[in-house]
Amino acid sequence: MKSKQDEQVYRIQGLTCANCAQKFENNVKNIKGVTDARVNFGASKVSVTGAADISELEKAGAFDKLKVSAEQDELAEEPSIPFYKKHGTVLVSFLFLVAGWAAFFQQGEEHTTTTILFAISIVVGGYRLFITGLNNLIRLQFDMKTLMTIAIIGAAIIGEWGEGATVVILFAISEALETYSMEKARASIRSLMNVSPKQATILIEGKEQLLAVKDIRIGDRMLVKPGQKIAMDGKIVKGYASISEAAITGESIPVAKGVQDEVFAGTFNEDGLLEVEVTKRVEDTTISKIIHLVEEAQAERAPSQAFVDKFAKYYTPLIIIIAFLVATVPPLFLGMDWNTWIYQGLAVLVVGCPCALVISTPIAIVTAIGNAARNGVLIKGGVFLEEGGRIKAIAFDKTGTLTRGAPEVTDVQTIQHSEEELLQILATLEGGSTHPLASAILQKAKEMGVADTSHTMENFESVAGKGIMASIEGIVYKAGSPNWFLNEKHPEVEMLGERIHQLQNAGKTVIVVGTPDKIIGILGIRDEIRESSASTVKDLKEMGIRHLYMLTGDNDRTAEAIGHEVDIDQVKSGLLPEDKLRYIKELREKHGSMMMVGDGINDAPALAASSVGVAMGGAGTDTALETADVALMGDDLKKLPFTIRLSRKALAIIKQNIAFSLGLKVLALLLVIPGWLTLWIAIFADMGATLLVTLNSLRLLKVKDKQK
Repeated sequence: MKSKQDEQVYRIQGLTCANCAQKFENNVKNIKGVTDARVNFGASKVSVTGAADISELEKAGAFDKLKVSAEQDELAEEPSIPFYKKHGTVLVSFLFLVAGWAAFFQQGEEHTTTTILFAISIVVGGYRLFITGLNNLIRLQFDMKTLMTIAIIGAAIIGEWGEGATVVILFAISEALETYSMEKARASIRSLMNVSPKQATILIEGKEQLLAVKDIRIGDRMLVKPGQKIAMDGKIVKGYASISEAAITGESIPVAKGVQDEVFAGTFNEDGLLEVEVTKRVEDTTISKIIHLVEEAQAERAPSQAFVDKFAKYYTPLIIIIAFLVATVPPLFLGMDWNTWIYQGLAVLVVGCPCALVISTPIAIVTAIGNAARNGVLIKGGVFLEEGGRIKAIAFDKTGTLTRGAPEVTDVQTIQHSEEELLQILATLEGGSTHPLASAILQKAKEMGVADTSHTMENFESVAGKGIMASIEGIVYKAGSPNWFLNEKHPEVEMLGERIHQLQNAGKTVIVVGTPDKIIGILGIRDEIRESSASTVKDLKEMGIRHLYMLTGDNDRTAEAIGHEVDIDQVKSGLLPEDKLRYIKELREKHGSMMMVGDGINDAPALAASSVGVAMGGAGTDTALETADVALMGDDLKKLPFTIRLSRKALAIIKQNIAFSLGLKVLALLLVIPGWLTLWIAIFADMGATLLVTLNSLRLLKVKDKQK
């Protein structure tokens, strides 16, 4: 079994095409001491298992002048090279091509000057292609450069110098398109990498010192001034500010933060002076984890990509066989012209280049995952992106997903006392309680300014399953469930029956407060519904997802009330984690493709069993990042419709790309039957397919979160 300790990850600069990535991977695997290697084309990284140093890796990539560096090294900025220098040989080749065609129309095809000009154009523009192609041919490695080399040399042999030279130029344009498309798709990851500063101001013995983030340690005090980006994850120990977390959560509205609140690397301090205690090393920050997971996601092979890879394995040899048959069968068995049909065979080789097919899926996946990351949604692989586009049913956890996850006092009904007096008595009683509802009551008292009380409390008693009681200023007070008061036949509790039932029917927990002879008030407490829950459910239904479920461990009455408010009809309550797991399996069998949305902690088994598990609250939550297939970084349900819309669009575009790339090939190959296929048509079919696939995939960048 492969040990993770033996695996090293390196960044690659100069990786331009999928075929080059595959060749580099094979070369690395052949290095002595390397047991396995895996190139992540989308992220421009290679994972190497075994012993290999950077010089050996660069030697393996010498065919394309690849540069290799350690993963943790800061990415060197690629120098900006002027167009005329970057594509100088292609420009020179193009000038000779134009001169060759001018000579062709003036002096004819057979003239020596015409042939020489075309030959120079071929050699200048295609010598790198020929070197790679011939080396591949010697090793019997048939990629698109091998096919192009055979086709162009063949064209020269049969005297089609002009078309051979034109094909070289068009092939260079086609390669440039592929490079451009992948660079455009990778730009989203580079933008994430550049989100957080590379240096931060650290307070050392009261003095400010600028340090590189890699030298900052846990526990260091970081000074963040207004208008600065936060460089490290940490906890505020001094100060108050509005923090824009758009880089992490995709949410553009700043969040007010003060002492003891968490802040994340890459977020922006709008207006306050903060001292932050660093809580994570630079490689463990939330933004670092997001970048790592997005890059890993790009390496995951989606079902469509697996199909394309398998298809391409058999496709290239098949094209070579077809080209050979086209070139030889008509002259041998039908007495047709050898030159004509060798030319047709060479054109078949060119049209058969699988570059558009090879990039059809990865470019769409890289673009979509990058767009999702910028909008605060982390999708952990192409397989989950595609599966998200097929979703027919969604199950929601209640607590922390549809609701906020913390109980709140929603109703305060007094009988004789004022609200302030009632809450002051409760704040005194609950000060000695550990019950989960106590924090909600104390929070409400704090909001009303009556949490700090000078009342003395004596003889405090917690009655299990019923409530609490104590003596305050000589008067005995009780606070607890209505049943406690009913069972003890309290003289006034039955009079409040209608009020209590109304609150309970709304899914609220009722607390009755009284003395031995009178009721002084009742409280309604509930885990309140998120503001976005109802609108999210409405959006999902408008998108055609009709099968929506709520799975909760809460009681029937509360579950039904919440389900009714957010418009989810199919509610299952009283479920333990194992019950949720069983139910998710049943729903997956029933609907085929099933999404589970939970908080990423107690819903872990159900998230794992679903087709796509979506965790709430990914920002700073390790469990959510590790457990789910998709994490909503801003703890915001409104991102869910956007995620499904993006997944559907990506799935449609992947199918379109495969259809485009294969359809244009088939159409061009059919021109062989009447003998109309030319090298020009062949290369335009290949280049056209690459261009269509590229532009079609880049449409995924335009899918926006409508809520923003």
